[in-house]
Amino acid sequence: MNTKISPLACVDPRAEIGERVEIGPFCLVGPEVVLGDDCILDSHVTLTARTQIGNGNRFWPNCVIGAEPQDKSYAGSNTRIEIGNGNQFREGVTVNRGADKEDGCTRIGDRNLLMSNAHVAHNCHVYDDTILVNGVLLGGHVHVQDRAIISGNSVVHHFSTIGTLAFVSGGCRVPNDVPPYMLWAGSDDPSVRTINLVGLQRSGMSREAIGRVKLIYRMLYREHKSLETVVEQIQGEFGADYPPEVRTLVEFLEAQKRGRMGRAREPRRDVAKPQAKAA
Repeated sequence: MNTKISPLACVDPRAEIGERVEIGPFCLVGPEVVLGDDCILDSHVTLTARTQIGNGNRFWPNCVIGAEPQDKSYAGSNTRIEIGNGNQFREGVTVNRGADKEDGCTRIGDRNLLMSNAHVAHNCHVYDDTILVNGVLLGGHVHVQDRAIISGNSVVHHFSTIGTLAFVSGGCRVPNDVPPYMLWAGSDDPSVRTINLVGLQRSGMSREAIGRVKLIYRMLYREHKSLETVVEQIQGEFGADYPPEVRTLVEFLEAQKRGRMGRAREPRRDVAKPQAKAA
């Protein structure tokens, strides 16, 4: 198997360890952990509870993955974490397992970079190719969609959603959803300030598609037109066959409007029920 486990590590024999794994000194791996191939635990890493981890993940010192949710309603159920492939968890990252709400699971997808001291709370879903910069704090039930970037020391309110290719500037409060492709900034009065032009260009989005995103931004946030008016104008130009970037943005905004307090997922707070079985 070519797996290397330091004699100073504590790995429960019931844990499932893949091939070519390296576990450094003073690491703790619990009995219900599943650790995929080619993972590296540098040192002082804790993996606990029902934590399923894919291949090629690296954990720097002092990461704690799978600790109990910081939720007063949590009553000890055997909730879980699911982590995909190719993620990097830098020093001091913490990821809490799910609370007894929604499906009882915290999820992290593929190829994400979580920088030092970032925190992912219970029932969050971090999609693919995101970056959480140093000190980012995600409240419970936050969703961070593909290729979004949240800059250092930003704080995201629970049940908020950060849209695809959105960018949150450093030190921001994020009390509600950030639509796809937008740049969120401001310390005293944070809001959408412009489109995430650099991010869209780096993603390979065409000039025409960026122009359509910019047009929707201008109508909504500069001309202050209603979403209904914007949708009518889009339908007049494209009919029902929206370009994909337009559809992504419009569907996100419509869901946000159906939600509460600027958060599409906020109503789930009222219907979330325990579903995890007791340990």
